[in-house]
Amino acid sequence: MDAAQRRYFVPGLLGLYLLGMTTPGFAQQNYPVRPVKIIVPSAAGGGTDSTTRLVVPKLDEFLGQRVLVDNRAGAASMIGSEMVARAAPDGYTLLTAISTITIQPSMQKSLPYDVLKDFAPISQFVILPNILVGHPSLKPKTVKELIAFAKTRPGQLEFASAGTGSNLHLCMEMFLAMTGLKMVHIPYKGSGQAIADLAAGYVPLMITNMITGTRQVGAGRLHAYGVTSARRSAAAPEVPTIAEQGVAGYEAVQWYGLVAPAGTPRDVIAKLHKGVSFALQDAAVRARFRASGAEPIGNTPEEFAAVLRADMAKWAKVVKAAGLTPK
Repeated sequence: MDAAQRRYFVPGLLGLYLLGMTTPGFAQQNYPVRPVKIIVPSAAGGGTDSTTRLVVPKLDEFLGQRVLVDNRAGAASMIGSEMVARAAPDGYTLLTAISTITIQPSMQKSLPYDVLKDFAPISQFVILPNILVGHPSLKPKTVKELIAFAKTRPGQLEFASAGTGSNLHLCMEMFLAMTGLKMVHIPYKGSGQAIADLAAGYVPLMITNMITGTRQVGAGRLHAYGVTSARRSAAAPEVPTIAEQGVAGYEAVQWYGLVAPAGTPRDVIAKLHKGVSFALQDAAVRARFRASGAEPIGNTPEEFAAVLRADMAKWAKVVKAAGLTPK
């Protein structure tokens, strides 16, 4: 090889090397090579945001790259969710999915994404039970007593919610469907005012999140009837589940989890799943979650996909039984 040939041969090798760095196989093998962004489809400070930010430092540590949180609130989480559904499937734009994503297909006439086709599940972060609470002036003090009381007053008792089609609303509709009760729904624009009116005695009942509910119960402003999970909550172990009080099979929880755009390489999904598992195995992270009533999960992508399918089917039945009309 003469001098002229060597002059072109060396840059040629460099060019092939650099080209290789940009190929999907190389990128997957070395993922991540730059910061990863997690879209939180709600405002800063809420449950979705705080859950994500609790996981991020350990995920950051595992991946060896910065993990950034980007809050994109609006349209009941659909703005942020659509951004991720349309993002490049390279593992650098992820979404903290909320359990209401499995309600949306039944409550929205048209969604800008298909929950099962446009997202690749990675892992659930946590499940968070809700709690059925009532004003202390209500005579019944157990779920069984409440059911008997309400059956003699069909259509007379009212219940508040954080809004029509919200997780809290449908948890109550599921309770009514499984018990055969008839109550009047009073929707609010968010749970804050609903809880305030419940504590003031303007409405008698509501299913709310564990953090808010147990705080109000502890202050004596509300009475706890039961938690909505299959097992008792570590945040309030003295409160029985609704299921163990005669409503067999009742389970209706909120959850948060991590998903990627559909088409994200399997090895990238696998690495992100390992990162979530690493974060959720940290003792301090687990303690923080459990103190707020949340149960760390860290299931596999396949298990998370099964949760999505099962929840969509469950909420579709609840929406139909409640006679709700998609908007």
